[in-house]
Amino acid sequence: MAQALDIVGLSEAAGRRVRTFSLGMGQRLGLAAALLGDPEVLVLDEPVNGLDPEGIRWIRRLLRRRADAGGTILLSSHVLAELAEVADDVVVIAGGRVRAAGTLDEIAAGYASLEEAFFSLTGGGSGRAPGGRPQFGGRSGRPGHADRGGRGEGGRA
Repeated sequence: MAQALDIVGLSEAAGRRVRTFSLGMGQRLGLAAALLGDPEVLVLDEPVNGLDPEGIRWIRRLLRRRADAGGTILLSSHVLAELAEVADDVVVIAGGRVRAAGTLDEIAAGYASLEEAFFSLTGGGSGRAPGGRPQFGGRSGRPGHADRGGRGEGGRA
């Protein structure tokens, strides 16, 4: 546990009661729990929620390192701009159905942004996606999968 707390920057808070943690510290603690046992696959829901800009930068780097080392990260997020920053592969889900799946570049091709692609694919436009949890982005270190340009060899985000 000490190693996981160190990875997420909570070593100094190890003796504190969790109820005194900020939202961002709680997010980091949840990530520390997910890292226990060094799993090949991490499943994260809204991992940047509650993090300050430095925390967001930190988690992006952590996830990239794990993907580059061959790990897989599956994350859900409503923040499309964040997915555009971190994901290599995207699955757009709306109304309980998969609307599109592919690399970020494939999904966003022909659109000004991932957000524009999302609204076109889901029939949205009101700013609210039908059917709740609209998308998942993931990182996968599966062999044989090309990485997004400029990110080096290894895993996928």
